[in-house]
Amino acid sequence: MKNILIVFTGGTIGSMAFEGTINTTTTASYKLFELFKQQDSSNQPVHFTSIQPLQMLSENLAPKAWELLIQAIEAEHIEQYDGIIVTHGTDTLAYTAAAFSFYFNELKIPMLLVSSDCPLDDSRANGLGNFMCAVEFIRQELENGVFVPYCNQQQTTQVHRGGRLTCSLQLTGDFFSVQSKHLMDYENQVFSLSASAVNESADKLTPVKLKADFFDRILMIKPYPGLDYSHFNLDHVEVVLHDLYHSGTACASNQWGENHSLLNFIAYCTRQNIKVYLAPAIKSADSYQSTRVLIEQGANMIWNTSIEAAYVKLMLAYGNFTDELEIAEFLEKDIAREHV
Repeated sequence: MKNILIVFTGGTIGSMAFEGTINTTTTASYKLFELFKQQDSSNQPVHFTSIQPLQMLSENLAPKAWELLIQAIEAEHIEQYDGIIVTHGTDTLAYTAAAFSFYFNELKIPMLLVSSDCPLDDSRANGLGNFMCAVEFIRQELENGVFVPYCNQQQTTQVHRGGRLTCSLQLTGDFFSVQSKHLMDYENQVFSLSASAVNESADKLTPVKLKADFFDRILMIKPYPGLDYSHFNLDHVEVVLHDLYHSGTACASNQWGENHSLLNFIAYCTRQNIKVYLAPAIKSADSYQSTRVLIEQGANMIWNTSIEAAYVKLMLAYGNFTDELEIAEFLEKDIAREHV
């Protein structure tokens, strides 16, 4: 028998629709157990122990919630379990998956974050299937670490590494790993490595002991045409993470005015002793001219990592280390196979 810790946090998988409004409810969480018992055809029994440290829609989540969840999970003496399942909303799923992947990088059992695109009483919901995949992953003892099983509409279920999951595509509930490099496919209780995972490095990762301290003086900026950097108040900011277009670029031109140039903004931040990081971008022999001049101006690139993972990794870097060299080494190190 497998012993599994279930950590309920709310989200759509823990919600019901009533009179046109979807919101969390205590009864929805236990509906998941009932549906699982009805559908489970395995002859290998499982024993669930459940806790509910949070009950919220995930769009309302803040990093303090990660600290609370980590504290609650560690209080359960996780070494007594064969696996952990955390139910979670979809809106901030990729950020929590990254946070847990980095913090629990030494985990000796699998932890899986399970979500649903619709409330469980909706026939379109994928939450039960995602949950059943998570249970089967633990039953088969496939790999330790943090993972996200998720079934996009009209597709088979995929298992993603937590540090590679990106936020859902716009106007859909579908999820993908960065560069579409998910770990496994799952169908009819059978797991198979994805094509990208077959060629993945088998090198052992060096564990990093971390405190659950997520630095909160980080400003993340998204690029868009016409972005005016003069609109930002940096009074309580110590670190800026600047998102990039898909080609690893952002505006490096003064053609439309100095306030629209990231080059000038980096120079301003440097004068204010504010570190500027850029992500995501693939490190290669050839880069766009705009990317090169941004780095030459003093920006620090976080290579080969999703923007979600880069953001969380920065929070932990500055929450755990004060030495600039230690911070740089931590950011460059592949902690949870987040690098692609």
